[in-house]
Amino acid sequence: MNTPIPDPGRPEENAGPLGAEARRRRIHRLVAEHGFATVEELARRFGVSAMTIRRDLERLARDGLLHRTHGGAVACRGTDAVALALDEPSFRARARRHAAAKAAIAEAALALVAPGATIGLDVGTTTLELARRLADREDVRVFTNSLRAASVLGQGRAEVYLPGGRVRRGELSLVGSLAARELARYWLDVAFVGIAGLTRDGCFEYSPEDNEIKQVYLARARRVVVLCDSSKFGRMSVVRVCDLERIDVLVCEAEPPPALAAALARAGVALRLARPVAPEGE
Repeated sequence: MNTPIPDPGRPEENAGPLGAEARRRRIHRLVAEHGFATVEELARRFGVSAMTIRRDLERLARDGLLHRTHGGAVACRGTDAVALALDEPSFRARARRHAAAKAAIAEAALALVAPGATIGLDVGTTTLELARRLADREDVRVFTNSLRAASVLGQGRAEVYLPGGRVRRGELSLVGSLAARELARYWLDVAFVGIAGLTRDGCFEYSPEDNEIKQVYLARARRVVVLCDSSKFGRMSVVRVCDLERIDVLVCEAEPPPALAAALARAGVALRLARPVAPEGE
């Protein structure tokens, strides 16, 4: 399971600085244990500059020991290995993770929205980033079960619709049979769907309640676009949303691992890579 690397409070090896090779071995071990790590976390842990950590990660990636992503790295996993994530982090906690990647994914997704489109917008932190970018598009209609997304869109010029239903606490999503029935009345040009994990077996989600609404988006959309940052590669959770063949486009900020990339290609999924620009000084 991907878990944040705990902050030791002070750099490791206080007796003296680590050599480059020893530091890379420790970085490799930490990323393998925790699933992912950011440049900031590793620089703080080892007491070196972000530039030094970036060079370490690039060397480890060239050696095939991890996958480089914007702002950090994710672990290499075997062809069939997956991480199981059962407990859903809070919305606020998820929003803080991989923020630059999610912003870049939302920018890339925005380019897929044609003028006059009718859009289904799922609940999630990356779809909320997309909502912020859609707010000033007066040429689209957005159907969403996310109260957060609706609030953002409602302050802009986009036409936004909410179904009825029960509010899922924490996520602020509208769920239940009433919400599903109301959304099922509409045909969508495109649905943007967020997920908790992506493996060769398909897309996964934490919540059965939110998944009920995802199924409506999948059924009623002419085109299904999944928004997924690279920390979710090789992860599965409680609920299987759909198989890969149901996805038309996957938008992510890094190349999937080879086994997953091959499965996506076999399923006919179009891959759109978002390229975040690293903030100065990272």
